[in-house]
Amino acid sequence: MNAAGSPTIALSPRVRDFVAAPHYASLATTEADGSPRQAVIWYLLDGDELVVNSRVGRRWPTNLVRDGRVYVAIFDEADPMRWVGLLGTAAPLREQPQAQADIAAARADAALAE
Repeated sequence: MNAAGSPTIALSPRVRDFVAAPHYASLATTEADGSPRQAVIWYLLDGDELVVNSRVGRRWPTNLVRDGRVYVAIFDEADPMRWVGLLGTAAPLREQPQAQADIAAARADAALAE
């Protein structure tokens, strides 16, 4: 999550370790009328940025194209009270080969964790 050209804030080692492990997250965006929209997502950590993937036309990606502000709560499925919240901005990427590579990498990470 980061708009092109915006500075990325480095994650602390403790947060990085938690976020780097395979977890699901709750992503919150803002609807056109100002109301919140949440979705459970997978993500991939790339440096200090989160990579998320969705089909064009779904509501939360449409919201991010209109308003890039996003809040993500990443939680530990084994202990849901253990979580990290991140606030940022999203920049849409539409390269299909890169999206497929991201999905494959996230699946590989999940398989290694099992």
